[in-house]
Amino acid sequence: MAVQWFPGHMHATQKAIAERLKSIDVVIELLDARLPGSSANPMLARLIGPKPTLKILNKQDLADPALTQAWLEHYNAQPRTRAIGLDAGMAGPARALISACHELAPRRGGLAKPMRVLIGGIPNVGKSTLINTLVGKRATRVADEAGVTRAEQRILLADDFYLYDTPGVLWPKIIVPESGYLLAASGAVGRNAYDEESVALELLLRLRQPYAALLQARYQLPQSVQQIAALPEDALLQAIGQRRGCLLPGGRLNTQKAAEVLLSDFRSAALGPITLESPQQFAQWLRAAQQAEAERAAERAASRLPKPPVDRATHNRPPKWTPS
Repeated sequence: MAVQWFPGHMHATQKAIAERLKSIDVVIELLDARLPGSSANPMLARLIGPKPTLKILNKQDLADPALTQAWLEHYNAQPRTRAIGLDAGMAGPARALISACHELAPRRGGLAKPMRVLIGGIPNVGKSTLINTLVGKRATRVADEAGVTRAEQRILLADDFYLYDTPGVLWPKIIVPESGYLLAASGAVGRNAYDEESVALELLLRLRQPYAALLQARYQLPQSVQQIAALPEDALLQAIGQRRGCLLPGGRLNTQKAAEVLLSDFRSAALGPITLESPQQFAQWLRAAQQAEAERAAERAASRLPKPPVDRATHNRPPKWTPS
């Protein structure tokens, strides 16, 4: 089952972002440091075009430090792009953000040419929390639910620095299946758009080998780390459910409840620092998805080709008899 979520207000947000970008100097894209590739919006990338971009890997304290560094190097190697990591405990995030934007657009600044910056990202990536931290007050509504912010806001970070906050937005079609599941696992997708058990199983597929020790410690699993890494995802989910007492009447396992426990623990970082993809993994997923999309497009195009005309004179004629 592919995970897709693009409610009507996101279409309006897309149009509003395209209009606002005409007057913007730098675009900040807030990414989830646990899934930096899957949380990068390809629709936003197309809208941005050649404008300088600051990639912020948010919630870096919840992510694997080694993979965060790999992703920062990956994005910093791209043209007209800077990447920095942020987390809730970082001192002076406004200074770091403003400094990075001035590096990307050094000719902007001062009251005559104030810096105009747009900040965007997927839903529930922590944008509202970051902005409240930047301005030192509750400027935006914060909730652990995708799609809370619905309108653009203009925020003055300095006398010559305007920050335009846009609602969280996904893209019309998530072509990378792995990304759809990981976005759902992170809470970026509305709850009615996915099945918790399917997402939990996909999450365990990403967790069981590199983070088997974290799973063992969190759920006090009796298996060894090596055994956990080798368990099928459904068996591992059952083991977690049993340890957490996710039972139905008669002692049967409640796999739905077990899935909810796992997803909640991942989103709250109760499992520990985790990153679900490397730059190389995401590049492989993307290539495979683009090839599959190209093949589907070719099949659709072939099905629309006109069929060759039928020779009515011979179409219904019985086959010619030949003596044996």
